[in-house]
Amino acid sequence: MTTVTRMHAVVSGTVQGVGFRYWTARKADGLELVGYARNLFDGTVEVEAEGPSPAVDRLMELLQSGPPSAEVTEVALRPVVPHGDTEGFSILH
Repeated sequence: MTTVTRMHAVVSGTVQGVGFRYWTARKADGLELVGYARNLFDGTVEVEAEGPSPAVDRLMELLQSGPPSAEVTEVALRPVVPHGDTEGFSILH
């Protein structure tokens, strides 16, 4: 049985206005994860992803570089309690 985990990430750098949320959603969908990505007022992007541990770990690795248009300087990660979402991965505004 695969363990379900949820991770919260705050991605810093040049990550707004460069398609970061949409890129993250495509990667998360490909990994069959649920959660969201949204811009925060301080210029960072917040991501929460839930699913099988290996898939969540993979997305967190991908956030370290982001899409070619982004310049990631830091990714702050922390585990959170899984919510049991079933609606897929959303881009929040």
